[in-house]
Amino acid sequence: MLLDHMFRILWPLLLLVTGVRHVSGIDIYTPNEMEAVNGTNVKLKCTFSSSHPVTPQSVIVSWNFRPINSGADESVFYYQEVPYPPQHGRFKGHAVWSGDIMRKDASITLHEVPPTFNGTFICQVRNRPDVHGSNGEIMLKVVNKVSFSEISMLALIVGISCGVILILLGIVVAVKFCRKRRMDSDIELHPREQEWKDPTVW
Repeated sequence: MLLDHMFRILWPLLLLVTGVRHVSGIDIYTPNEMEAVNGTNVKLKCTFSSSHPVTPQSVIVSWNFRPINSGADESVFYYQEVPYPPQHGRFKGHAVWSGDIMRKDASITLHEVPPTFNGTFICQVRNRPDVHGSNGEIMLKVVNKVSFSEISMLALIVGISCGVILILLGIVVAVKFCRKRRMDSDIELHPREQEWKDPTVW
């Protein structure tokens, strides 16, 4: 028991003295799903965090694509000190670098997306010696027109409700204004009737 306790205390110190580093995982952040209209540009956002210092020389970024039909993964983009756009395949002329390594941003932009880009885009970032961690995955849906999301539908309902309320308020104000004008007309007419009737009264 005593030896085990001493080993637990001395082991971290031994690692520190011998220069052995603990390799921790790298965290990658991407949206789960994105939607793009056919023929438009879309930015695939990918950011990361690492326990080790980030430099342009230490970071390697790989983007890959997995088609909907579960075919083999295809290379989309590669970054190591400088961007390496694809020179062949479906992403040639479409994928461009939009990230900033010093800001821990590994994003890319796809230009003029066609329907063949429907699938999962995988963002892999490694910051040596921090090379362990899960990848970020984005499910991209290429559509012919923008579909209504739940938030858009809610915004539409709220807008219509506000419009109806404003119309009702306008009607109420108009009715009150008409009643007030009618009452003012009655008040002006009443003294004239009295003035006309007074001479007949003895």
